[in-house]
Amino acid sequence: MAEIEIRLPKMGESVTEATITNWLKEVGDTVEMDEPLVEVATDKVDNELPSEAEGVLVKKLYEKDDVVQVGDVIAVISTDGDAADTPSSDAAPASTESVTIAEPSTVAAPVASVQNGASVGTLTKSGPSGRFYSPLVRSIAKTEGISMEQLETIEGSGENNRVTKKDILSYIENGVTVVAPSSRTDKQEDTAAKATKPATKTIEAPNVQLFPGDEIVEMDRMRKLIADHMVMSKHTSPHVTSYVEADVTNIVMWRNKVKKSFQESEGEKITFTPIFMEAIIKAIKDYPAINISVSGNNIIKRKDINLGMATALPSGNLIVPVIKKADNLNLIGLTKQVNDLANRARNNKLTSDDIQGGTYTVTNVGTFGNVMGTPIINQPQVAIMAVGAIRKVPAVIETPQGDAIAIRHKMFLSHSYDHRVVDGALGGQFVRHVADYLEQFDINREL
Repeated sequence: MAEIEIRLPKMGESVTEATITNWLKEVGDTVEMDEPLVEVATDKVDNELPSEAEGVLVKKLYEKDDVVQVGDVIAVISTDGDAADTPSSDAAPASTESVTIAEPSTVAAPVASVQNGASVGTLTKSGPSGRFYSPLVRSIAKTEGISMEQLETIEGSGENNRVTKKDILSYIENGVTVVAPSSRTDKQEDTAAKATKPATKTIEAPNVQLFPGDEIVEMDRMRKLIADHMVMSKHTSPHVTSYVEADVTNIVMWRNKVKKSFQESEGEKITFTPIFMEAIIKAIKDYPAINISVSGNNIIKRKDINLGMATALPSGNLIVPVIKKADNLNLIGLTKQVNDLANRARNNKLTSDDIQGGTYTVTNVGTFGNVMGTPIINQPQVAIMAVGAIRKVPAVIETPQGDAIAIRHKMFLSHSYDHRVVDGALGGQFVRHVADYLEQFDINREL
């Protein structure tokens, strides 16, 4: 029998793993070349992986909700058209991924240990409750000395309360597992002894009281990822936000003048977003210390300006596609990139690479009628700009005849930055500089 291994392909810059979210074919099904075989999810993007061969699916080496590393074999297809007699995902080799045991100082509640060299017992794919445990989860449990009884107590976030890799790692990080004495090192013995010390107090989310008529709706996968990312960002960076009001009357008048001819010549609608981006890119070139990341005690200075644009999805979730090397694009190029990424985001057509590698992010809160905001930094970046709604307001302007009151188009810029590495002077000067570029926009500019 000729068999072809289907591997998880590389799906973008710095993407090393993906989660199986749905198998589109079952064992025994006929598969055509390039026919969608399985759905996978990376940090924020869902992808359908096409089959690289034509034949019959004879093995699935991973189950739904399992985490797979790039390059791992996920399925086997027989090109002879004969299904294997024992097609089971349980044939998957146990993962050898190592798991870090939580330090005693962060222990929230002790977990039952392995004593007197006793084993944790047999970890079967189905527990006493009938709940399924994937090969990866069972492998981690075996490595960490977690028994079937303990597995049964873990609250799963997967479908049908299934325990995912994230669930069991969270369980391990919030507790203590003890390696069997026969394989302990001196350091592990010390760690086990320290585990009996009082646990440090951890911050827990408040209990939420339910009232009559309340409805419970579980977060979808993307919302959970967004929530985790936002909390992580607040824990990582001390946020400071500076505000500047900018007069964008020239920009509004210029766009009104050229938008029809722009669409006729370029086949694209020009919005305010690429114009704002152009000013931000100019300011980043003037203040490159904004275009950095922090790694431990080191500062990474980015060569390219990869501009992320926060985009609201029809589902209400948020995604941040990235314009790579935005500093190499003119206004027409930026407009085409903004429109393309926004359209593909709304139609769920972004690739993993589209949301990787950002060095600075822009979010347009004015789209929703908001005049300003306090945006959360998109880690591992150190700053983010929110542009507010453009409003007609009375303003004092200087004329040759003296000061006068006129109707002007104004907007607020909100600049949040990481106070570990961006001080108030830099953060404030940067947003002021962006406003200056917007206010100095040439109303007679040619396309």
